[in-house]
Amino acid sequence: MELIKKRGDLIQWLVGVGDLIVLNLLFFAVYVGLGDYYLSSITPKMREIVLLLNFCYFFALYFVPIQLHLSVVFLDKIVQRAIVLITFFIFLFATCLVFLNVGDTLATFLLVYYGVTLVVFSLWRVIVRVILKMYRRKGYNFKQVIIIGAGKNGMELYRLMKDELAYGFIVVGFFDDNEALKEVLPNYIGKTDEVYDFVGKHDIDEIYCTLPGTQDEKMLKLLNFSEKNMIRFYIVPEFYRNVKKSLVMDMMESIPLLSVRREPLQSAYNRALKRSFDIVFSSIVLVTVYPVLYVILGILIKISSPGPVFFKQKRTGIYGQEFECYKFRTMRVNPDADTMQALKDDPRKTRLGDFLRKTNLDEFPQFINVLKGDMSVVGPRPHMLKHTEQYSALIDKYMVRHLVKPGVTGWAQVTGYRGETKTLEQMEGRVKRDVWYIENWSFVLDLKIIVVTILNMFKGERNAY
Repeated sequence: MELIKKRGDLIQWLVGVGDLIVLNLLFFAVYVGLGDYYLSSITPKMREIVLLLNFCYFFALYFVPIQLHLSVVFLDKIVQRAIVLITFFIFLFATCLVFLNVGDTLATFLLVYYGVTLVVFSLWRVIVRVILKMYRRKGYNFKQVIIIGAGKNGMELYRLMKDELAYGFIVVGFFDDNEALKEVLPNYIGKTDEVYDFVGKHDIDEIYCTLPGTQDEKMLKLLNFSEKNMIRFYIVPEFYRNVKKSLVMDMMESIPLLSVRREPLQSAYNRALKRSFDIVFSSIVLVTVYPVLYVILGILIKISSPGPVFFKQKRTGIYGQEFECYKFRTMRVNPDADTMQALKDDPRKTRLGDFLRKTNLDEFPQFINVLKGDMSVVGPRPHMLKHTEQYSALIDKYMVRHLVKPGVTGWAQVTGYRGETKTLEQMEGRVKRDVWYIENWSFVLDLKIIVVTILNMFKGERNAY
């Protein structure tokens, strides 16, 4: 019963065994599926190759450990980690196979194996997580916890643990020095100084403390008690009731520092990955699609109305810096271009311009901005300078969206916030999604946004005008 109840390491081992089965089955499936042409180069060293495959998985797992057993893991993060693990695993596997002199067919075999494994392995990991959540909802693999402090934060934590059984928590009860709570809380256990005797008589796995900062002596005593009894101890900061954010802790020597948001793009590795993708993706677009569009659309734009092919406008970039943003011109030349955004039935638009806006084709010159480094393929959309000045005074977190490079497309645009912002609430909704993107960036998320944007280009967007 103890193993079933709370042994996360057992789940990790089971997942690891399942990973190996999936990787080996896929290896042999690809090996057989590719045909006799590959058998002559791989078969003589099959034993060594299979051993290397399994060794490379364990080595890759050291750098990308299994996290499916954690209480809170989102599915997009599971897919992201699966992709990182498989990519690193294949790189190691390929490096080892080079020294075995497998033959000229190695590259093709590995490419097919990599593609198939990415899809199947990611699906396998997602299925495992779904099954684990179902298992926990039935009352297995749980942790027994107590909450110290029945204030606003304590009650919010209790509701979260109680409503989402898939997280695997069973709240035994509350401890609070306000004995009047005994009448309103059915699972009120006692005062804070009664915790020690209660824990000694019951099997408690974790303690969550939501006491105010003025009771730091009690908190320190509870922390020392928890560590002495090998119980994990968590503190919910008192100011969380006012700052509803995913706080991130850092250290300056021995001094803990809390920042109000997690920013994955502060990592040099993530920035390098994103910039490398921007360069490759924008270069491909500018070499293949863009020249054709420029010739065809350039002629049509010139025919539709007098003026230049490009529309250039100063916009706000990263850290509030100004840059010149390029677009295919969709309006007649007018004096309000830098002060008034496009409206639904804007008389300034040409008939061709209306089509370009609905299909996002007017944005293609911005890949020049991406290659120059002013923009990224994905990020918050850059606003005209007047809008930055106006909305930064009205919306508290408006300037936060400028902590990263603006994008040709973005999370706000693919979630219904593209086009004209008629009200302050609409702009707040856009800013909220831009900030969410900054806090939750991942390479997989960027790819998802690009795919949705491409699909929207073909079906058209209601808010694009």
